[in-house]
Amino acid sequence: MVSLWIPVTVGTALWLVAFVVLLVAGVHGVWLWTTLAGGGLGLVGMAIMVWQRAASRRGSRFAQRNL
Repeated sequence: MVSLWIPVTVGTALWLVAFVVLLVAGVHGVWLWTTLAGGGLGLVGMAIMVWQRAASRRGSRFAQRNL
């Protein structure tokens, strides 16, 4: 199984880089907020992955396995 950390980290970083580029370029509107939302959701996804991994290591019944 491929590690999920690589695509999630790269995708989140790309969204945040795009946000900074648009911010520096002075672009205002939907794309600016879309990139910010993409980066924020990526960070939330990483937090959920950490939470699930900790639950799996604890042996929680409802945790996802092999993360």
